[in-house]
Amino acid sequence: MAGPECCSNPPTLDPSSGSGHVRKFAGLNSYLSGSPYSNRAILFVSDIFGISSILFCKHANKVAAAGYYVVVPDFFNGDPFDFDNVNRPLPIWIKDHGVDKGFEAATPLIN
Repeated sequence: MAGPECCSNPPTLDPSSGSGHVRKFAGLNSYLSGSPYSNRAILFVSDIFGISSILFCKHANKVAAAGYYVVVPDFFNGDPFDFDNVNRPLPIWIKDHGVDKGFEAATPLIN
């Protein structure tokens, strides 16, 4: 559940930030960083701002620099939370992005 802390200082969003890149991975657009030939991989799960958060991508890049292949799937399908959309406040947005949907989308990634 998202608390007020995650919304008090929203990040700058830019899907082309960082040294990684966005491409399809197991059917989802995903931010990928590091070598896909690494024998270590990490699945990062973003906060409500999704894969376009510059700070989040920087964290993924730091982990990748330590020798991991980092996959950050876009579980929101290009629909991160938007403070400017007054017709869709956080409680409504959360209902559209339930845990069950994320679980279903994560299964092919893990396989």
